[in-house]
Amino acid sequence: MKNNTNNTEKPQKQEFLFDGINYKILLIGIGVIALGFILMSGGGSDNPNVFNEDVFSFRRIRLAPTTVLIGFGITIYSIFKKSK
Repeated sequence: MKNNTNNTEKPQKQEFLFDGINYKILLIGIGVIALGFILMSGGGSDNPNVFNEDVFSFRRIRLAPTTVLIGFGITIYSIFKKSK
């Protein structure tokens, strides 16, 4: 068996896929999506025979889905943002 002393391997530096700012923007986008789903929750009735009009409130019909879509837009932006 031969000893190869000339074959020295340098440890390769592991690089991340994105820069730090991309990860920060991604976390902000995920937080906005979570906020949208939190805004969407609730509005149920304890009694199944009684209808609760809160299901059709502005918050659940307009604000929450818009917030979720904005969050998805932020996360897509963080993925496509180029590194310097």
